[in-house]
Amino acid sequence: MIDITTTAMTSTISPEYAIREHRGSEAVWRLSWLPTHRLTHEQARAGMELDEILSDPAVVYDEAAHLWAADLATRVGIGVESAVLLLSQRLAERMYRQDTPRETDEEDERPESILAGWAATTHRPSTTGARSRHLWA
Repeated sequence: MIDITTTAMTSTISPEYAIREHRGSEAVWRLSWLPTHRLTHEQARAGMELDEILSDPAVVYDEAAHLWAADLATRVGIGVESAVLLLSQRLAERMYRQDTPRETDEEDERPESILAGWAATTHRPSTTGARSRHLWA
């Protein structure tokens, strides 16, 4: 379930969120897992719904959920595979922060993201994998 206010969208099942920012007279939305994209309210909502679907292990084999995720990703302007990778990276980063002991208050030095710039480039769906090619394309 997504809780929506005039300035934020939060999920009851995922730590990801969307915030509303003002750029001059224009209000734009940004997703925590897709911060470089300027989105409309509807696109931010679609991104939050997409995150919830991709975060739910119960829908791994649900073809209707896969089709809905593909539609939501299109509304946001990214591919489902990109969304899966970006959300997975966010999860890995949270896990890294939890597992790393903090000896100082200084910012930890994390290795460069293996996905840096990945979503900004065009990628074709995988040709391997029994299900992904026809469901996410």
